[in-house]
Amino acid sequence: MAGEQTFKNHTRIYPLFHIWTFFPLLVNFLWQVYRLRDGITGDSVVAVILAFGLIALFGAVRRQVLTVQDRVIRLEMRLRLREMLPPEVAAQALRMPIGQLIALRFASDAELPVLVREVLAGTVASPKDIKLRVKEWQPDYLRA
Repeated sequence: MAGEQTFKNHTRIYPLFHIWTFFPLLVNFLWQVYRLRDGITGDSVVAVILAFGLIALFGAVRRQVLTVQDRVIRLEMRLRLREMLPPEVAAQALRMPIGQLIALRFASDAELPVLVREVLAGTVASPKDIKLRVKEWQPDYLRA
């Protein structure tokens, strides 16, 4: 990946999936709905249902991929927290919501303990706010 990863550029668009797959499916759905103006037939209704089903499949596939990615990050963070924090703090941190754990994933080893304590104290809560507090960004170039 070109350049250094930061908060501003850490999101990922995969063109083959996000553009070249989604837009043809969307155009197909809109075309099938448009064709209904010529008359509602069994074929036209099935075509609309199939086009909608393909868009739903697109969304379901994306959601499943992100769920697996979140589970891997959660496992990674559980291991990291156990290594870097005292046992009682690590036990509390392991009960954080997945969004907070994912946001903490970008913190360097040096700043992770401080950020975890801030999250547990309620000083910072939202994943966006956690990411904004990261000073030494730990990049993740293998995201789904």
